Amino acid sequence: MWHHIVLILPVVLPIVTGLAAWKIEKRERRNALVGAALVVNALLTLLAVTTGSEELVLWQLTETVPVYFHVDGLSKLFALLISCMWALVGIYSFEYMRREENENRFYLFYMISLGVLIGLSFSGNLVTMYMFYELMTLMTLPLVLHEMTREAVAAGIKYLLYSVFGASLALLGIFFFFRYGTSIAFTPGGVLTAESMAGHEKLMQWGVFGMLVGFGVKAGMFPLHGWLPTAHPVAPAPASAVLSGVITKAGVLGVIRVAYYLAGPSFIRGTWIQSAWMTLALITVFMGSMLAYREPLLKKRLAYSTVSQVSYVLTGLSTLNPMGFVGALLHIVFHSVIKNTLFMSAGAIICKTGRTRVDELRGIGKEMPVVIWCFTIVSAGLIGIPPTCGFISKWYLAGGALRLGETAFTWIAPCVLLVSAILTAGYLLPVTIRGFFPGHDFDYGALERKEPSLIMLAPLVALAAAALALGVFPGALTRFAEGIAALLM
Repeated sequence: MWHHIVLILPVVLPIVTGLAAWKIEKRERRNALVGAALVVNALLTLLAVTTGSEELVLWQLTETVPVYFHVDGLSKLFALLISCMWALVGIYSFEYMRREENENRFYLFYMISLGVLIGLSFSGNLVTMYMFYELMTLMTLPLVLHEMTREAVAAGIKYLLYSVFGASLALLGIFFFFRYGTSIAFTPGGVLTAESMAGHEKLMQWGVFGMLVGFGVKAGMFPLHGWLPTAHPVAPAPASAVLSGVITKAGVLGVIRVAYYLAGPSFIRGTWIQSAWMTLALITVFMGSMLAYREPLLKKRLAYSTVSQVSYVLTGLSTLNPMGFVGALLHIVFHSVIKNTLFMSAGAIICKTGRTRVDELRGIGKEMPVVIWCFTIVSAGLIGIPPTCGFISKWYLAGGALRLGETAFTWIAPCVLLVSAILTAGYLLPVTIRGFFPGHDFDYGALERKEPSLIMLAPLVALAAAALALGVFPGALTRFAEGIAALLM
């Protein structure tokens, strides 16, 4: 009984906290409650993935379809990542949200979204995951709509429409698996057999591809990536950070479950599904980097960067080999660490200076040195410069592509990844260079220190340090990812 309670607490606690925070008028008391709940929830999540029961049935939807939690290696990785990132961004938000109206509403949906995402990570079958996936869309929508400007409303509608379309494709896939699979439970290696499909392999291929595209919407995969660069600039910086660093990974989780736990790598490998999937992912990698390079607004530039970088993960997954899969899992973690830091850095700049455009950031390194140093360290990680963590994941991703065998993707994929890395340097490093070296014609006399408070700086410094530490000491996480890969292939 105790093990079941441990498993459900990380889902329930944030939801209850959000409801309580909504009614607390005094900012200090609300922040103390939310901050404590975020830290406790991270500890509870750690406890749940180490000692919790492997399976907890919540209720029977039908006689044959339970709604239940099941903790496996993938659940542990995503749940811990979500809870840690949510806690750090939440603490950072205490200072940033002072400038925003409707703080209580923000924390209501911010905390509920955390509970829903933990439930999504723990889902044991396709129906359970779909329920939490839809809840995630509904609970994160108010984060996009928060400022309720005309642009925010338009972005929220776009986010909702894209999400509903993607979820509809996923729902259609549930019917396919229910009819032609041996189960809808997440099973390493897949649930499709020749007997269960009985001559409907081609139909099942279309069902699987539709689900990959459907979950790919949240991951920002072309051609349904448009919600990301629209939603990020209008949302508060803490919401942009989790949308980019965490919510996109929920789409990736859905893709992994479909490709590796339902269809199975052997069903997809060598088919048109793999070719189409990798093609869409590589188009997104290049396109996102190119659009980011051309974008003058800082937050929108980072949003296009997310479009590109999350498809690095999808590219690794589409290789359907252990090295590419390990690279994808590593990049899920590393991109979350990096992109949360980048968006929080952008938020700190906006909060303290009001500047939103890249061309306005000359000399910003003199005014906010700690923030820009954090920005620089994680930028190196996103480019893939050692000893930062991004180098490790991109090494594995390129290695996975090179192991594809006799196919054009063996050389196309590494080339696209390399070009994207160069473009990434082109759209991130100028912020650092112009920030610290504004030139002789710059008015140094007008500079003043605008560094944010410790409560905003501490999460930035922690994540920047993590980007370095994970690059220097990636062994434990790599071995964990390799253990998951070994079960699947």
